[in-house]
Amino acid sequence: MSAHTSPIPRRSPESNAEAFAKAAVLLLGLLVGTLAIVAVLMWADARQARDDSSSAASPAPAAAHNHATDHNTALPLNSFAGVVAPNAQELAKAHKPYDATMPPLTKGDVVKVHMTLKDMTVDIAPGVKYSTWSFDGHGAPGPVVHVRQGQTVEMTLTNGGSIPHSIDFHAARIAPNKAFRDATPGESFTFRFKATDPGVFMYHCGTKPVLAHIANGMYGAIVVSPAKPLPKADREYVLVGSEWYLNADGIKEPASLDMAKARTMAPDWATFNGYANQYVTHPLTSKPGETVRFYVVAAGPTHNVNFHVVGTIFDRAWANADLVSAPQKGVQTVIVPAGGGGVFDVKIDEPGLYPIVSHAFAHVDLGQVGILKVGNVKGTMSH
Repeated sequence: MSAHTSPIPRRSPESNAEAFAKAAVLLLGLLVGTLAIVAVLMWADARQARDDSSSAASPAPAAAHNHATDHNTALPLNSFAGVVAPNAQELAKAHKPYDATMPPLTKGDVVKVHMTLKDMTVDIAPGVKYSTWSFDGHGAPGPVVHVRQGQTVEMTLTNGGSIPHSIDFHAARIAPNKAFRDATPGESFTFRFKATDPGVFMYHCGTKPVLAHIANGMYGAIVVSPAKPLPKADREYVLVGSEWYLNADGIKEPASLDMAKARTMAPDWATFNGYANQYVTHPLTSKPGETVRFYVVAAGPTHNVNFHVVGTIFDRAWANADLVSAPQKGVQTVIVPAGGGGVFDVKIDEPGLYPIVSHAFAHVDLGQVGILKVGNVKGTMSH
């Protein structure tokens, strides 16, 4: 009798699908475990937060409270916006406003400009003093330079200050490493450029950090009138918008620059031509039916001027100081970007008081506002 052994069944190779399924189950298990740990940690954090909230509600020693919170609490910057001397009204009336009238052109092919940089203290609001670095010992802004398209500007810069300074003309097409170089204290140097592009442009100190030099008052306007004249204007005014960042209120002693505020774009004052509200107390003037032309520069150092005249519409607006292209007509508000310029015409027939503003009204509240007084009218504005 022969014996037969039963064959042992052989396992077939594991398929790819089965292997993938097992791996997926393993990964799913790991994911569930991880989520469970995260949930426990979140529950613990929430419970700790509730405990902290309860303890904060109970009286605690001041030192312990400060120790627990100072390292992660962002305190607001101190603001001196609106802080003026007690006799502010009298001081505002006594203040001699910056002359916004466009200066006349100089004859000849070459216009010689000489500016001496100086450290000086100026008023930027009633009773508020600020230690500036200034062009031409003029305060802020520096003097308006007015030339005709095609004239050559010969610029001589003398540094009468205590640190290096420079001058950067946005109207110039020139190598900045040569013309806009730093002048050391006591140094003078001269460069030339041809005013080929008509418009209103900013000039400023370009020495690093540029933010600090502009914020300290080193800016101004250069107007390049086109070779082919613009339509006739009866009155022409130059307005340079800027903001001030103070490290103190400037009442008892002059304030100086707060760089933290400048970097976070939180000004204490915003102005036209360097002094808050000066053209409210001392309005710009015109007669009914006259065309008034505004040359506006936004010196910043950071904020735009959203230029608007309340009670009228711009008859002509040359945005971005482009006096070559046809102007926009019938526009209400035009952005003049920081570092840019614009030219605006209004013709107002009805006598009245017409506020001149940056329509970013936070800046109006900080002093960037004036009045165009048309005709012989009385009273004040509520703006």
